[in-house]
Amino acid sequence: MNIVNVIATATLPRPIIRKLVTSHHRRSWAKGDYSRIGTTLQIVGERLMESVDVHAGRSLLDVAGGNGNASLAAARRHCRVTSTDFVPQLLQQGHNRAVAEGLEMAIQEADAEALPFEDASYDYVVSTFGVMFAPRQRLAAAELKRVCKPGGRIGLASWTPEGFIGQYFELLCHYRALPEGMKMPSRWGTETFIEQQFSMARAIRHQRCQYNFRYRSVDHWQYVFTTFCGMTLQVLKKLDKATAARLMADIRELAEQHNRADDGTLVIPSDYLQTVIEL
Repeated sequence: MNIVNVIATATLPRPIIRKLVTSHHRRSWAKGDYSRIGTTLQIVGERLMESVDVHAGRSLLDVAGGNGNASLAAARRHCRVTSTDFVPQLLQQGHNRAVAEGLEMAIQEADAEALPFEDASYDYVVSTFGVMFAPRQRLAAAELKRVCKPGGRIGLASWTPEGFIGQYFELLCHYRALPEGMKMPSRWGTETFIEQQFSMARAIRHQRCQYNFRYRSVDHWQYVFTTFCGMTLQVLKKLDKATAARLMADIRELAEQHNRADDGTLVIPSDYLQTVIEL
């Protein structure tokens, strides 16, 4: 039984349990170097900013922003951006990217389940493949609503359950089940879940999109995702050598099944749900 399951069944006060779960989750994402993957997803942030229709000079909060893809996209459009994450290394990488481009962007360490901002603070609240990983999904959704101004917009990009990354999540969970009480992150990639969490919205617009993973080969993709992705590393380290080898073989098989390139490289389309919520 891992630490999260132990504390979930312990007779500890709920705030202490929440802090322990968050600490465990933070350590998982701090493993490896997610920026090696994150920077390749920049186009998703650019698309989302156009769909949200951000206006220059307005305030924007990026929740669980990682190394800053959506934050940078908003800063390029001259929004007043606050980029948040609970992994300091990723925030610093986002800051370094902004400095390199001469962009103005504030950074602040923050937990998506307990955002350190006043109610109705931001014109736009966004997250690309970020808030979907918060352990307490309903609480995270409530926080997005709380900090967004009335009449503001929330923009989300979330991997779908049936897409390539959704299937990758399922594969990892086959080898290492989610802690008790936690739900699959890909629930955020379904219209039903979003509409349940944001039923009070004036309007919700969904768009099914695809992101193409492009790597030199299947080997190259597998190396990146098993070396730099903290979520994968967290699963692998809990397995014995033989089981870890089986997982690695299954990861490779999944990539081969979805690879549409026929020239030795890798091109894998992965579906995600882009959502704009008007409050």
